[in-house]
Amino acid sequence: MSALKDKLDYVLQKIERARIAYSRHHIVKLVAVSKYSQVDKIVELYNCGQRAFGENKVQDLGQKMQNLSNLPLQWHFIGNLQSNKINMLLDLKPFLIQSVGSLELAKAIDFRAGAKGIIQKILVQVNSAKEEQKGGVSIESCLEVCDQIRQDCKNLQLMGLMCMGAHSLDINQINKSFEITKRLYDSLSNVSILSMGMSGDYEIAIANGANMLRIGSEIFKTSF
Repeated sequence: MSALKDKLDYVLQKIERARIAYSRHHIVKLVAVSKYSQVDKIVELYNCGQRAFGENKVQDLGQKMQNLSNLPLQWHFIGNLQSNKINMLLDLKPFLIQSVGSLELAKAIDFRAGAKGIIQKILVQVNSAKEEQKGGVSIESCLEVCDQIRQDCKNLQLMGLMCMGAHSLDINQINKSFEITKRLYDSLSNVSILSMGMSGDYEIAIANGANMLRIGSEIFKTSF
């Protein structure tokens, strides 16, 4: 049994415990964040049953998609998207763009998606921790932005919300940022994805209703 499989199993066990504690009927999807990993490690995880992977940079995503085109992987873009990389990203046809952090970016993606004749699935990123270094729409504008996207961006399919937990050692602060995002998510109709939780806080995210996790270092780090 490989060390990487051991780590994946360890994470899956923690996810399962948190999921059952929240609700036995709750389903949680793991997106393995592969930004620091090599292609062979992704193949190894694929052979362990992992199918969804996330990348932060468009160029890295393209290279890995090309190198692994023989595998039926589901790719998510989770990083900061620059406007000059939108066409390149859409050409890669990612399953989901998770990091749409402004109405302006949504409209830019929509315009280019329309020109290419595609419908792109997205999540709106919310800065629910109210931290300057984090991207995303404000708590106050989130629902309005989602409404505007649905009204104006016919080439986008809004699937839900994404956030990053508060950068804090205070569990209450982390919990609060997830609680806020869950409340906003519950205020939206016809959404199915609440992407919250990374390596350091995914159990707290599940406790607040997250149904998609973005976990990298907890799986790919060299030791437990």
